[in-house]
Amino acid sequence: MFFNPSHILFFSTLLMGSFMTISANSWLGAWMGLEINLLSFIPLMIDTKNSMSTEAALKYFITQALASSVLLFSILIYFSQTHFSNFMFNSYSSVNILINSCLLLKMGAAPFHFWFPNVMEGLTWMKSLILLTIQKLAPLILLSYSLQPTLIFIIVIMSVIIGATGGLNQTSLRKIMAFSSINHVGWILSGMLISETAWMTYFLMYSFLTMMIIQLLNMFQLFYFSQLFSFMNNSPLIKFSLFTSLLSLGGLPPFLGFFPKWLLMQQMIENNMITLMIIMVTVTLIALFFYIRLFYSSVLFNFSELSWNFKNLNNKIINKLMINNFVTLSGLFFMTFIYACI
Repeated sequence: MFFNPSHILFFSTLLMGSFMTISANSWLGAWMGLEINLLSFIPLMIDTKNSMSTEAALKYFITQALASSVLLFSILIYFSQTHFSNFMFNSYSSVNILINSCLLLKMGAAPFHFWFPNVMEGLTWMKSLILLTIQKLAPLILLSYSLQPTLIFIIVIMSVIIGATGGLNQTSLRKIMAFSSINHVGWILSGMLISETAWMTYFLMYSFLTMMIIQLLNMFQLFYFSQLFSFMNNSPLIKFSLFTSLLSLGGLPPFLGFFPKWLLMQQMIENNMITLMIIMVTVTLIALFFYIRLFYSSVLFNFSELSWNFKNLNNKIINKLMINNFVTLSGLFFMTFIYACI
């Protein structure tokens, strides 16, 4: 993807748009950064070898353009009321609720997620990684400036529930990753209700784990649930790596993905958000089900080899898989270290 000069150019301007939004000192500057980011990502999405990419790019453009138009309209209304004097919003103003909704639509949080799984289905894995991580950063930063606590509380519950239940009947791995992302957005927004450090820590860990899984799926070009049955008998090491990576993303202890959830749950208890925490943890168990479902049949019923066979793998792939397994299983070490320090 990034060896094409035009892709390098558009990816650079995409990052520039995100940084421009993050560092902007006015809402108009932030809006301009979002538009640069959008117009840079559209050419990256289109792939002449993938007929679904054009449809995905069109859906993404229409949705993001709608959100940007309403966002600009809301910003102009706000400026007309305050005379360009304040970057922060009144938490309970109607304009603030409208701006929050636009930003939630841009990042694909429930119930504004209608476009997200379909767009994901038309992208390659590396472009899906950009949509799942980098494209969420700027809207999240802006949302933290204009937080409407009551609205966000409702969005958190809806996101974790829809993200967990939406992936249950999916056969496409890209759609499963999309609904997983919606579930994680709920956790990120709950961290935003606590502190800036909480949600940023979770977002960084989520991005890292997503990158690890997509690297594996892209390496072996796995896109559908049916491919796992025919492919994963080739090497139990691949099977083990994908299994541990997905369970880590789902937040199952003692994997690394449980670490940010554990920190977030501790802070929720300290901030008397116990009811929200119980709802989120309960729903996360449902999300874990479709992670386990991906590999339950292949691990228990398709395991045709009695020993780990490395003959079909070169050393470079083996090293990547070993590093992936080590990082995924390091969650127990981090939790023990933090607990000892506390």
